[in-house]
Amino acid sequence: MGQVKVSINDRSYTVACGDGEENHVRELAAYINKHVTGLAQEVGQVGDARLLLMAGLLVADELSEALQKVKLLEQELENLSSQRASAADRTRQAEDALADVLDEAARRLEDLTRRIEAA
Repeated sequence: MGQVKVSINDRSYTVACGDGEENHVRELAAYINKHVTGLAQEVGQVGDARLLLMAGLLVADELSEALQKVKLLEQELENLSSQRASAADRTRQAEDALADVLDEAARRLEDLTRRIEAA
């Protein structure tokens, strides 16, 4: 199991992680640190626990918005898939109708040809 040293609000923390996940954990910590640093500039140094709580809430809010967008995109994808299926069905129906018209036209031409040849 790997370990990573990260810095949040100028404090170092050692965090355990799976082997190979060290860079990802550093990136996550940098993301949290960005929020904590921004909050500290806005509200001052109100304590690490409070800053981390506020940063966690901001990240949770971002996640919530992202999940809502994913849900909307999934619904849109479902609607588009349904529309595509309907369009494909209408295309098949139009092709079938066209084939019927062409078959009828061919039958009439054959009838005309027989009559002309018989005359």
